[in-house]
Amino acid sequence: MTREEKAVIIEELSAKLANTNFFYITDAGGLSVAEVNSFRRLCFEKGVEYRVVKNTLIAKALEKLDTDYSSWNGSVLKGFSGIMFSTESSNLPAKLIKEFRKKGKNTTKPVLKGASIDSDLFAGDDALDMLVALKSKNELIGDIIGLLQSPAKNVVSALQSSGGKLAGIVKTLSERQQ
Repeated sequence: MTREEKAVIIEELSAKLANTNFFYITDAGGLSVAEVNSFRRLCFEKGVEYRVVKNTLIAKALEKLDTDYSSWNGSVLKGFSGIMFSTESSNLPAKLIKEFRKKGKNTTKPVLKGASIDSDLFAGDDALDMLVALKSKNELIGDIIGLLQSPAKNVVSALQSSGGKLAGIVKTLSERQQ
């Protein structure tokens, strides 16, 4: 690969990383070709882009971004690296990794090496469970709306139920006096 080709890849990758709020770096080394193809297919079906890129090119692309990714140089950016880009949900790539591990024979691959969620950095496969539990923006908005509606629903139901109780008490009292 020539310098010009590398420069083009670095520019494309840095633009992609800058425009994507959620990306994961994984290690799929040790998987067979069929397993990697199956993982790529799963990513494609769920709307996640998966690309295998050299670590040096990833490092140079990350240097062009505003966030400091230097902590990843020794730990995350080594060995076989693939990048998962998700535009819609922060936890979708983590869920895909978990789902693929459940389906396949190999329960430890692909390994999560690092993740960037809105410029917050996570490193290591032990962060996978936490990333799966992260709620997406739409899920959080739904939770907030539910919490805001809950007191109003309680008041309305209390008024409706107490109105029925009050009518029953008045009816009973009126029947007693006769």
